[in-house]
Amino acid sequence: MKFLGIMLRKPTYSEFTASAVMAVGCWIAVAGIAKASGYALDGREAGALLVVIAWGALGTRLGFRFDGGPRHAAAHFAVSALLVGLYQSALAVTLS
Repeated sequence: MKFLGIMLRKPTYSEFTASAVMAVGCWIAVAGIAKASGYALDGREAGALLVVIAWGALGTRLGFRFDGGPRHAAAHFAVSALLVGLYQSALAVTLS
């Protein structure tokens, strides 16, 4: 299957699990660094950060690579924007 001319691959269960664990670990590290530097993230910011980091970890396993050129970077940014938009929409619906 192709997306924007990028050949996609199906990650194995182990790869999917590893990317999820890596995303949570990176999220904890970034949130800890933010808190240590004096900028504590609120719940909405932390959730959006987790969504973007999780997509970055999983997207790489799907075949989107930042070193793959401008199409790969554009695909990462487009999917990240879509996911954050969906996340913000879900927050608006549940908090209103």
